[in-house]
Amino acid sequence: MTSEHTIIAKAEAPVAPPIAHARFSIGDVVRHRMLDFRGVIFDVDPVFANSEEWYNSIPEDFRPSKDQPFYHLLAENMESSYVAYVSQQNLVHDDSDEPIDHPAIAGLFDRLDGGRYGLKRQHRH
Repeated sequence: MTSEHTIIAKAEAPVAPPIAHARFSIGDVVRHRMLDFRGVIFDVDPVFANSEEWYNSIPEDFRPSKDQPFYHLLAENMESSYVAYVSQQNLVHDDSDEPIDHPAIAGLFDRLDGGRYGLKRQHRH
């Protein structure tokens, strides 16, 4: 085989996505920046990991960028408790020191201490 028939494929290095830095941790009590609810974080996605249908249901003017951390919250408002999925840009620390009134808290967390819930030992990695 001559050198004109020898083709070496040069693989391009994969491009890594930008590194997203989470401002909040599991157990942090947070509140939504614009909506009237607060909650405790029980999981973190480094970037958006929900459905396109969910994402597209957010009004375009308020739709957050997907390349930031998204947080799963045990959330509450004046009427009910529920699970919320919120972008980092829409959360701030809640400094009220008030506990979150959600029925799933006791299954995942120990008591509130210093504005944070401690994850129960059996749920730690």
